[in-house]
Amino acid sequence: MSTEAHLAARLAGLPDKPGVYIMRDANRRVIYVGKAVVLKNRVRSYFHDSANLSPKTERLVAEVADLEWIVTESELEALILECELIKRYRPRYNVRLKDDKRYPYIKVTLNEEFPRIFLVRTMARDGARYFGPFTSSQAVYQSLELLRRLFPYRTCDREITGQDRRPCLYYHIKRCLGPCIGAADRETYRRVIEQACLFLEGKQEQIIADLQKQMQEAAEALRFEEAALLRDQIAAITQVIERQRIVSGHLEDHDFIAFAREDGQACVQVFFVRGGKLIGREYFVLTGTQGEENSEVMSSFIKQFYDEAAQIPPEILVQTDLDELAVIEQWLRQKRGTRVTIKVPKRGEKRDIMNLAVENAVVTLNRLRAEWEADTNKHTEALTELQQALGLSAPPTRIECYDISTIQGTYTTGSMVVFTKGVPTKQDYRRFRIRTVTGTDDFASMQEVLRRRFERALQKDEIAPQERENRWALLPDLLIVDGGKGQLSAAREVMEALGVGHIPTIGLAKREEEVFVPDRPAPILLPRDSQALYLLQRIRDEAHRFAVSYHRQVREKASTRSLLDEIPGIGPKRRRALLQRFGSIEGIRQATVEELASVEGMTRKAAETLREYL
Repeated sequence: MSTEAHLAARLAGLPDKPGVYIMRDANRRVIYVGKAVVLKNRVRSYFHDSANLSPKTERLVAEVADLEWIVTESELEALILECELIKRYRPRYNVRLKDDKRYPYIKVTLNEEFPRIFLVRTMARDGARYFGPFTSSQAVYQSLELLRRLFPYRTCDREITGQDRRPCLYYHIKRCLGPCIGAADRETYRRVIEQACLFLEGKQEQIIADLQKQMQEAAEALRFEEAALLRDQIAAITQVIERQRIVSGHLEDHDFIAFAREDGQACVQVFFVRGGKLIGREYFVLTGTQGEENSEVMSSFIKQFYDEAAQIPPEILVQTDLDELAVIEQWLRQKRGTRVTIKVPKRGEKRDIMNLAVENAVVTLNRLRAEWEADTNKHTEALTELQQALGLSAPPTRIECYDISTIQGTYTTGSMVVFTKGVPTKQDYRRFRIRTVTGTDDFASMQEVLRRRFERALQKDEIAPQERENRWALLPDLLIVDGGKGQLSAAREVMEALGVGHIPTIGLAKREEEVFVPDRPAPILLPRDSQALYLLQRIRDEAHRFAVSYHRQVREKASTRSLLDEIPGIGPKRRRALLQRFGSIEGIRQATVEELASVEGMTRKAAETLREYL
């Protein structure tokens, strides 16, 4: 059946119900996800001869080879499902958050008796409290450092009994209250954590009022040292408050969202106003915005951002009207638990703050574009230099690099890293545990890695369950092995045998940064200041880092397992339970017999034996 006939049959079967539709191309890749109040009407509108489609939508329709849909009970359910599918498939024709990495959050483990505060990349329904998302990990770490100075909290993962003989260094430098030695009870410690949460919410005045009350009580009870510490804490928080910009004397909690667009690129600026103060701002980059209306861009951002956001304020101020306003407000109300309104400010203080957000979005986009253009120029220059130096027919768009890591032939691992247009493509990185080579033999190990890589490439119909497409089938324009003539010859031998000898291959030796090319006796020496050499070094160093990190992981796992395996009475189940409880051999070594015996599956006798061995 032809594609046209197949699509016609699918269109004829569309139901008169709300739901989500999924468009795929000829390679079964999801290229667009949308929702509809009536699937039949919405999806057919793409294919009417009289449809007035934008250029972007015309390109989409030209690529559609198959249609799927999922019927839902309501438009709200369709919106929730649409968000989930866009996040899962990241279709290139949808407006979407640029998300090369997961955005960081601050996690407060309120589900623990003595909570901790640290950075995570995902939220979970585990009873903890989350703040974010943020765009900069560095900024989050700086915030955590400030938070810890103001509200000393623990960062260790030890079990808190209050019976430890001595505290860690952080207690002595006043970065932890020392609950491990009983210096702070549960009530005192959790009060500090609650104050830290209020600080993250921007409610510093409430914290200061509470601390002033505690200081007064301590002074009246003649606990002058405690009162002095509280006084210093109040002064430090006041100093932070003074650095925050007061934007209004009567506004409550609002998010202000504005964006700037140019040449298909968009930057969204979010201002977080709490209690009239601007407590933070973040920017986010959107892709797939070319040809879209402003209302669609704003709607797409709202759905994706608040699907991941830890907090939703009662009022969201936006730069432009939204598509699907009613259903988005209904969805946000469901997530927050109380009413949420979305408005476009027309006048007054709110309009002034929105103008400031728009101005910041424009400035941020201009800065990002300058950085992107500078990086693109460098990458283009590097790839062109590589093309000329290696005599390639075109600049190598996809470059793969391989490295081997071992210590005296033990736990040997290999790495494959991928750079596309000079930029790391981390979703295509792969790592290998060497299976067929014993002892130290880098040549044979490299051959095993390349054999497994290209055998997978030739199995075009095999797709791993967790993958949406066979990324192995994407062949490189240039292949790099870390090493000289020997590694290069070993690599070429395997590639010729597997029928991929046409792929340009080079070896990069570390000592003099020599580039070895097949059938050429003398190496190529690229200029020390050339962009091509800088790129090759970056790729080689990334392959080495990736191989070494995996080798260390394998070695540590094996050494942990082997040490516990030597101890009588410690089988796989007990070993797993011990590591889950204490995290490492060192954690197990520091535990008491009573703590060891309390682990699921352990007995007093097994705990005493384990303690004696360690």
